[in-house]
Amino acid sequence: MECRVGGSSIHYAEHGAGLPLVALHGAGVDHREIEAALESVLPPSGYRRIYPDLPGMGRTRVADSIASNEGVVALLGAFLDEIAPGPVLLLGHSYGGYLARGVAGRRPQVCGLALLCPVGQAAGDIPPEIAVSSDPHAHDELAPVDRAGFDAYFVVRTPETAQRYRDAVLPGIQLADEQVLGRLFAGWRIDTGDVAPAVPVLIAAGRGDSTAGFTDAIDLLADYPRAALAIMRGAGHALPHERPGLLRALIGDWLDQVARTGAGS
Repeated sequence: MECRVGGSSIHYAEHGAGLPLVALHGAGVDHREIEAALESVLPPSGYRRIYPDLPGMGRTRVADSIASNEGVVALLGAFLDEIAPGPVLLLGHSYGGYLARGVAGRRPQVCGLALLCPVGQAAGDIPPEIAVSSDPHAHDELAPVDRAGFDAYFVVRTPETAQRYRDAVLPGIQLADEQVLGRLFAGWRIDTGDVAPAVPVLIAAGRGDSTAGFTDAIDLLADYPRAALAIMRGAGHALPHERPGLLRALIGDWLDQVARTGAGS
């Protein structure tokens, strides 16, 4: 599906009906990664799940006038106004979590926020890249040229996570527009707002995350008065793929907290 916003065209996938939940993927991939992770853990009904390709990635085409992450945040806000003008849940993984914080800080219709392995203004303490588990047959699922990328992203290396990397991560990597991303990331800083939204917030990070670390996620607790924090052992930056059972429980609790506020009713 396509949504025209100004001079940009945002491509997105959509499933289900109910309270809108917009999920933002990380940098250098496309919507298929976060879609694959969440569709396996979200409730089968009650939510309209919306997965956009972020600017410079997937099939989204962004106007040349958008030249920073602040411009991306404004574009995503306009996208929400167009496709989900009422109460909406917002979830972001990695770079998508950074953008989600900016959007939530200026869009009062965001009634719940989930941040998975969020990156921020700058990287804090980063643990070394160490595998938590490594099945000797994990690489059988991958072409030799793709194995190093898989190892750099996943700390849980099994045939199942390698298949997820092959099917949901690699296709988006191959579509990323490095020139556009370079332009946007040159203006990296995002204004996340002076007053944190008083909505249910889930913050989850992997203890073995060698991309974003986990200490910055802990620091976010001070910014969100209704936040729950989980630092997961046995997971890295690919946490949504590596610990699906625990993620299902955390997201279920977050959605319950949102429901108690009466959002979408």
